[in-house]
Amino acid sequence: MASPQAGSASEVAKRGAILDPAELLSRGLLNSRAGAIGAALGYLTQAGEAAEDALDDQQRATLLATTLDCRLARGELNEARTVGDRLGAYLDRPGLTGATAHYGRGELCAAVNEIELASGHFARIPRLLDPGEDVPDTIPWRTAAALAAVRLGHRVEGTALAREHLTLAGATGAPYPIALGLRTLATVDAHTDRSSLLRQALDELDGVPAARLQAQIETDLAGLLLLGGDGDAAEGLALLRAAETYAGNENLWPLLGRVRRLLSRMGEEPLPVLGETLASLTAAEQRVARLAATGLTNREIADRLVVTVKAVEWHLSHVYRKLGIHSRGALASTLGPDA
Repeated sequence: MASPQAGSASEVAKRGAILDPAELLSRGLLNSRAGAIGAALGYLTQAGEAAEDALDDQQRATLLATTLDCRLARGELNEARTVGDRLGAYLDRPGLTGATAHYGRGELCAAVNEIELASGHFARIPRLLDPGEDVPDTIPWRTAAALAAVRLGHRVEGTALAREHLTLAGATGAPYPIALGLRTLATVDAHTDRSSLLRQALDELDGVPAARLQAQIETDLAGLLLLGGDGDAAEGLALLRAAETYAGNENLWPLLGRVRRLLSRMGEEPLPVLGETLASLTAAEQRVARLAATGLTNREIADRLVVTVKAVEWHLSHVYRKLGIHSRGALASTLGPDA
């Protein structure tokens, strides 16, 4: 499950292109939505290193909230907490700035099981937004609030919030928030046809660059197929393998852990994924592999690392063996430009 990227951060650097912070932020947001989390973090980090006055408060809050979401997706709680602390400076701001800060902090609280605090943050958002700003594709606070409500035992409230989000998203016709609403409703409403909702969500995302949301929905659907008796195991296994590959390539360890728990219940062994395979490479092997993946020759790599060509060849032979590949083309395909 590949994620289209708006020109990866490494590609931009290699071309020597100079992007202003606003453009870096825009590319970070685009890649985050597409599910290209590694590329998104590269752009967001560069944008965050810009001078304080290079971005306005709303852009800063958006940058921090999106970075926090990417860190949570990778299970990097310490890094997410650090970003969440920085969002605290924007909580009292009016309009979208404050709403974005509360959304990010709410997501962090939910991730560390502080559900009452999360619910409080989400409840503040509609009070800060003008009607024209309360758009589900901008800040999908209702879906987050719905999940928090259910975790607090308020299923009726959670279902109402999910349906409200879905109604608003449907009015815009934007596929991503519609799919998100369908997934949330399938999670919180115990009296609906969950499999049907999840299949509708996948249909909405057909052709849409949203690999992370797609993998989450596929995992949800696989869980229903495997554990609820709603379908055949072969379909569920195929869904899980697709999600496993994507989550492993993007180092999304919480999602990967969930996928593998379901695989274990099926009696299936986990497949090796890129993030774990790269960890098996030595530091020298990783350096050589990354340079080779960008298209450099062995001589160019040797000159760059100040080693002999023989050393480069030796390292590459070990990389090929560990990754289970046999050519330089396969290396570039396996690692990608941001590996």
